[in-house]
Amino acid sequence: MTRAMRADSERTVQAILEAAERVLREHPAASMEQIAKVAGVARTTVHRRFASRDALVEAMTAWAAEQFRDAVEAARPDIAPPLVALHQVTANVLRVKVGWGFAMSRSGTGDVERIHDEVRQSCIRLISRAKEAGVLREDVDVEWVRRVYYALIHEAAEAGKAGADTDVMAARVIDTLLKGVGA
Repeated sequence: MTRAMRADSERTVQAILEAAERVLREHPAASMEQIAKVAGVARTTVHRRFASRDALVEAMTAWAAEQFRDAVEAARPDIAPPLVALHQVTANVLRVKVGWGFAMSRSGTGDVERIHDEVRQSCIRLISRAKEAGVLREDVDVEWVRRVYYALIHEAAEAGKAGADTDVMAARVIDTLLKGVGA
């Protein structure tokens, strides 16, 4: 019985987090009551799980950061062939950034910053592997490539939020990163 209640509680929290993302993405000043309505739960249920609106946003930010890290890890960036990993990381990250755009746009606490640093280090390792494999030029600055890559992902996520297909945008990011925009 306890396990069933725990699973039910976890589903409720997940529903609240997902509803909060949808509501706050469209209406950043939305109330806890509006979020509860979209989640299909009572306002008191939201308040029982999250002491304040700030606590809810912090939980969303942490959840999104975990999804971000999991998306990168799922692409196996340290062992998959660099070009394959680069494309898969890009596609996975775009799905998270589009789906959790409100939460991903927030700065987080120490745990969130730690997760983002882990992802940054994973990205640097992947770009270094791509450079060693000849996917990138020998003379490129790995940190510069990472910053450009992040900027391209940001722009692709904005297009994804406007309805562009994330797989198409992932291919565009990789194409732009590897070939540029010259003739």
